[in-house]
Amino acid sequence: MQIALLQLASPGEESVEDRVTRVTGMLEAEHDLRDTDLLVLPEMWTAGYFSFAEYASRAEPFDGSTLATARAAARAFDLFVHLGSFVEAGADGRLYNTSAVVAPDGAVVTAYRKVHLFGYGSQESELLTAGDQLGVGRVAASTSGITTCYDLRFPELFRSLVDEGAEQLIVCAAWPAARLEHWRLFTSVRAVEQQATLIACNAVGEQHGVALGGHSRVVAPTGEVLVEAGTEQGFTYVDVDPALPRKTRAEFSALADRRWPVPVV
Repeated sequence: MQIALLQLASPGEESVEDRVTRVTGMLEAEHDLRDTDLLVLPEMWTAGYFSFAEYASRAEPFDGSTLATARAAARAFDLFVHLGSFVEAGADGRLYNTSAVVAPDGAVVTAYRKVHLFGYGSQESELLTAGDQLGVGRVAASTSGITTCYDLRFPELFRSLVDEGAEQLIVCAAWPAARLEHWRLFTSVRAVEQQATLIACNAVGEQHGVALGGHSRVVAPTGEVLVEAGTEQGFTYVDVDPALPRKTRAEFSALADRRWPVPVV
């Protein structure tokens, strides 16, 4: 199973329309995508994660331009697309940080509204509403769970995805460079503790004075880093064995050995 991670910059001076046009051009020019099974984009690449003042004006319905871009790429290249995330204008009048995975025929495999909203140096938790449901679906040859950025700090969410059958965990992010070592730590730990392949795509560049960390990576259930990008915008490819989580769990039965909850006596 071949995976492509597309690190993207979302500079504050660039309009959403120009950004979508630019990224669409990048996709159309990337012929290697024709041999790829899954493409993953970063968190909030359309709106720009740190463009808090523009969240409301850049919000879109679930089936807006971000989903349309993902559907077009999925159909054109015959692959699954994790569209990163966007500011969703919900039918309830609230705003959400929403992600989705699209199948090669354009159908939505699964969708997810970010559960853990960030507040430290961020207005996300003030402006958006937290989701309350898991996102799990069949992506290429693997049952996959999807999460977003700050979710990495909450292992119980990832364990819940595994309990729902996930063997592959996909994370889109706008993780700052200032906490790059945390990014590396959590992506590795979540893969090992959940005995799952973890696929993490991060943003790059600078947004409103904040440098994004890049270093998108794929980590095997064993903890081996299968690939790690740098800080430049562009594509990174890696081949993974979709059966590796099952093999790892069979050989080293940590998940099967769980004893939780422990009774209080």
